[in-house]
Amino acid sequence: MTDKPANTMWGGRFAMSPAEIMQEINASIGFDKQLAPQDIRGSKAHAAMLAEAGIITKSDAREIAKGLDKIKAEIDAGTFEFSRALEDVHMNVENRLKELIGPAAGRLHTARSRNDQVATDFRLFVRDAIDGIDEALANVQQALAEKAEAHAATVMPGFTHLQPAQPVTFGHHLLAYVEMIARDRGRFADARKRLNESPLGSAALAGTSFPIDREQTAQALGFDRPMANSLDGVSDRDFALEALAAATITAVHFSRLAEEIVIWMTPQFGFVKLSDRFTTGSSIMPQKRNPDAAELARAKVGRIAAAFQGLVIVMKGLPLAYSKDMQEDKETTFDAFSSLRLVMAAMAGMIADLEPNAEAMRAAAGRGYSTATDLADWLVRELKMPFREAHHVTGSIVKAAEAKGVDLDQLSLSDMQAVEPRITKAVFSVLSVENSVKSRTSYGGTAPQNVAKMARQWLRRLEKARGKV
Repeated sequence: MTDKPANTMWGGRFAMSPAEIMQEINASIGFDKQLAPQDIRGSKAHAAMLAEAGIITKSDAREIAKGLDKIKAEIDAGTFEFSRALEDVHMNVENRLKELIGPAAGRLHTARSRNDQVATDFRLFVRDAIDGIDEALANVQQALAEKAEAHAATVMPGFTHLQPAQPVTFGHHLLAYVEMIARDRGRFADARKRLNESPLGSAALAGTSFPIDREQTAQALGFDRPMANSLDGVSDRDFALEALAAATITAVHFSRLAEEIVIWMTPQFGFVKLSDRFTTGSSIMPQKRNPDAAELARAKVGRIAAAFQGLVIVMKGLPLAYSKDMQEDKETTFDAFSSLRLVMAAMAGMIADLEPNAEAMRAAAGRGYSTATDLADWLVRELKMPFREAHHVTGSIVKAAEAKGVDLDQLSLSDMQAVEPRITKAVFSVLSVENSVKSRTSYGGTAPQNVAKMARQWLRRLEKARGKV
């Protein structure tokens, strides 16, 4: 005895329903329903092309388009019922289309396979995600550049090995992240350019015998061109890998900034404050103000990097063309982009919200003999001393200051002259942290005038890109 196949969309070859566990592992509708907007866009473009090529009638194409528009409205309104028995978003949309317009719905899948259909939908989704990410990254850059301009002269310690190194300004520090994010945007833009080819029309793997116009569907969907090889068209997921790689690097940048915010907020540093809007309290310790938003932003990189690594593992051993393994490309990709969007919004909000403690930063900038390099440079410049000798002399002076428990600018001239007799009182002009940062006027340096100029340049660039100037 046989039972009726569960999925009438593909069940002609089968006499029995799949096992319950087979349905469970096979169905993707629980997550790929996110592709519904892209699926409908692709189907409308495909139907219009089929009619233009004379493969289906124009009346059928109009009915298909009207039905798809109604389905889109139902999905937007939250009234569309997705069925797990129909496996995926493509089958759900097509089944509902049949309910709405009858037999004409069956003509939509002419010259098309779920293989090129899902490849097209997924490319459209990733492209849409990249466009949204670029705008969000610009918002973070805006927040950073505005804060940098406001604090172009606010002195803070610069660190290497998390040890005081040389004084910088808070604005200069923030602009480093503006530059990082610019590279992130460049990576996403490069990924978008490479993904912007249409797989639609590749069919299952070999193309189709119908006289389709792939240039038409590519243009209708905003692609630059159709993909040149049908095997590649249905089996390529480089576009998702590349976007996830860019997302991972971006998340790492935000994680580094989040880590700094966490450190800066500790009482031991006390460099910045966040308001109640981006902090939480403790259930037992009433004095606590926890930087949870920064900590969660720092943690999200794990999910995003895992999505990239997961898809690498899925793809690494797959022969051409399509394998069901590739169903695993979507869920983690959706989650990664969702996580990144959340991180970007949180970071933009925190950056705008945080207020630096200029006094604490200034005090910390003067500790740890952070102007020692300025002293060495002075010895080279004024006494014509070779830098390696100046480095040694400066080290001896730092040792003398350390023995007396004073900062460099508090060490007496006689103590310095005991190490190097040619040193004059003019040396004190370079030993304050303010003079140190003012002297760093080389391109890309931390001099306040440099920082203010660069922050204004970035703000103008961002405004121009948005069409505001």
